[in-house]
Amino acid sequence: MKKKTRSSTVYFASELFTLKHLIGNAYLAEAIYEKSHGRYLCELPQDFEPRGSTPRAVRDQDIRALIACDLALFNFDGSELDSGTVVEFMFAKFADIPCVILRSDLRKAGDGSDPWNLMASFYPRTVNVVMPSLLSYKAILKRRHRRLEEVIRLAGQHSSADAQTMCDEIAAACVKALDRAREMEPVMPKHLREEVYNWLALMPGLRGKEKALRKEFERYLERKVERDLL
Repeated sequence: MKKKTRSSTVYFASELFTLKHLIGNAYLAEAIYEKSHGRYLCELPQDFEPRGSTPRAVRDQDIRALIACDLALFNFDGSELDSGTVVEFMFAKFADIPCVILRSDLRKAGDGSDPWNLMASFYPRTVNVVMPSLLSYKAILKRRHRRLEEVIRLAGQHSSADAQTMCDEIAAACVKALDRAREMEPVMPKHLREEVYNWLALMPGLRGKEKALRKEFERYLERKVERDLL
């Protein structure tokens, strides 16, 4: 009997404040699940059930979800990176979580070898996917519907179909990158794991009693060790 492949959870870090953000996040997460044959389950913060209405409660919930996940995917689009996404990326690196950075933005916004601020580059257990979505979309448009009139394209929903094809191509690249990140060896020394995760439980000032927070983060660590992530 063939052994069933165990799914890995992926924290999906991205902006979630506009129609474009929400649709793009949702479709890419679903495409990653489909392209990975269910191996990668993206957890979208936009879908989380709120555990409180205050900004601090939202932040605490996102930090907990990030640390609980097996891997993380960070959207680094924009002329300036979303500050919340960058904070989450750094927290993931403190926890030695395998990460994928995705940039689908055509614009150059960096001062180093990557098209983003160099202070967010060169971290271990991190794989970059740089795929300008506009160029991919234009290539699909040229290949499929070079001479279609705009009315026909819109009425026949060709534009959205081309956008979905573009997103599927990016999702396939993300799956390959997640596979690579998943296979990278941990950087955190084994003898420091408990101390680091104890510190991560306290460092962000999460609401809750210290003992309970330590126990919670110990469970996250135990899961990662059990799954050969640390």
